[in-house]
Amino acid sequence: MTTPTRWDPREHATLLTQSVRWIVLVGPMAIAVGSAVALFLRALDWATKTRWDHPWLLWLLPIAGLAIGLIYQTIGKGTEGGNSLIVEQIHEPGGGVPRRMAPLILLSTVVTHLFGGSAGREGTAVQMGGSIASAIGRVLRLDHEQTRVMLMAGVAAGFGAVFGTPVAGAIFALEVLAIGRMRYDAMWACLVAALIGDWSCRLWGIDHTHYTIAAANWPSVGQQSLSLVKVALAGVVFGLVSALFIEMTHLTQRLLAHGVKWPALRPMVGGVVVVALTLALGRRDYLGLGVWSPNASEVSIVSCFDAGGAGALSWWWKALFTAVTIGSGLKGGEVTPLFFIGAALGNALSGVLNLPADLMAGLGFVAVFAGATNTPLACVVMGIELFGGGHTAAIAVACVTAYLCSGHRSVYGAQRVGSSKLQGPTDLTGRRIDSLHPRP
Repeated sequence: MTTPTRWDPREHATLLTQSVRWIVLVGPMAIAVGSAVALFLRALDWATKTRWDHPWLLWLLPIAGLAIGLIYQTIGKGTEGGNSLIVEQIHEPGGGVPRRMAPLILLSTVVTHLFGGSAGREGTAVQMGGSIASAIGRVLRLDHEQTRVMLMAGVAAGFGAVFGTPVAGAIFALEVLAIGRMRYDAMWACLVAALIGDWSCRLWGIDHTHYTIAAANWPSVGQQSLSLVKVALAGVVFGLVSALFIEMTHLTQRLLAHGVKWPALRPMVGGVVVVALTLALGRRDYLGLGVWSPNASEVSIVSCFDAGGAGALSWWWKALFTAVTIGSGLKGGEVTPLFFIGAALGNALSGVLNLPADLMAGLGFVAVFAGATNTPLACVVMGIELFGGGHTAAIAVACVTAYLCSGHRSVYGAQRVGSSKLQGPTDLTGRRIDSLHPRP
């Protein structure tokens, strides 16, 4: 018989002391990250509006790509890994995240958007958060274990601030490191950092886009089981499209690495392809973030929440534009384009499954992200933070199904497999995602 653990007030005193200590450590870092994200979002808003006002800027995207390539070949060496570099440093702290990563990724992402590259913003926010957290950790002379937690808190602060979803940001930082395994010892630091980062960003006057799913669009109790089956079927499609997007991005990287030997030229080639695709389509819907557009006839994330707000293949075109942009070395994140891909795909599936367009757009919004990053819990919470709790069951079914059906793939190559999605014992534990799918 096991002897009950005796109550020891010293344990609670130690836990309280550690909790306060982490507030003191991550608080200033999160304020800095939230403020940096606010600056970035302001700059991104300026770049997007300037591109709308001056459409001719698109023709300069190849030149902008060459400039970005040259910058990263000269002063940006050691930062090319992006988000994967930060994940790798959390797994195995070594040289740290270079301080120059934050200003370089901010500038290059704004340039990419100014000239029409199809990219997101999460990657920039996470990299700025990791860079700032690493710099503060070096100043404070934190040990390896403390550095890990500080970097995770930086990721949480950046993610929570850029999307206005702090709880999802905290869970994302815990969940993204390894499939099926979370580090709960860093939960408090990540939650504090995400909340402070989000508050700091909002204090600078940043207002995030609001999405709405009508409460009346969920069926009655008697019809919910059938509707959840339909949502699960949609989740399978969301997961497969997540895997498709990852493979498209990796294929672009491999083709350019094989065909263009000088890395600085690859973003230029990507810019040429984006311009050519735009000319071939005769539309500009798939440039930039794609959150909203001043042109009511263009497809955007916002328009996908309306019936008929996206074409049957809008998700495919956004996936292609983004795979070329990110895969060629132009800078930005994948997450907002994944939101676009998911929302457009959900809109297209709504007619097939006879479910409301706004509900399906919202489910695709978070589920494709869940499949591409292997972070289903963070995506469920993000869906609740963005759309409210009235559709929690549908959000959970869509995200978990997409996660299971995307396979052991990820937009973050340094993500590891903590626990396989397959039943039964495997030898995958601890291996990097990119090592599971080697390419010649």
